[in-house]
Amino acid sequence: MAIPIFAILATAATAAVGARAQYVAGKTQEVELKRQAEEERISAQSRELQRREELNRALAANVVGQAMSGIAGEGTPASIALASAERASLSEATMDLSERLRQAALKRQAKSATQAGYMAAGSTLLKGGLEAAQLMPGEE
Repeated sequence: MAIPIFAILATAATAAVGARAQYVAGKTQEVELKRQAEEERISAQSRELQRREELNRALAANVVGQAMSGIAGEGTPASIALASAERASLSEATMDLSERLRQAALKRQAKSATQAGYMAAGSTLLKGGLEAAQLMPGEE
């Protein structure tokens, strides 16, 4: 009688430890993916700042070039500069959207990892419970 009880307890303990390990693994993966999403957000801000600085330098160089050559800041040169700024703005908006989508994907992966950890832990507990039940002496 003592050996079946020991076997049942050992099976239950093994299932509990395995479930806890799977839960922790899911949470660890969630934390890592959230950290990656935050790094991506910071990197995106840095890239956006760099793009804006480059655009400002290019626009300033155009203005200086026009002034040095005696071209007025009105009419066709101004409309060309405006069109160029609009294209740069559209490009920035597209890159910003792409970066936000990458961050959102990482956050969804983090949530999925947590849920997968919960499911695996629950499955391990159910399997351990079934194994423990099979070890119980039956009434025949």
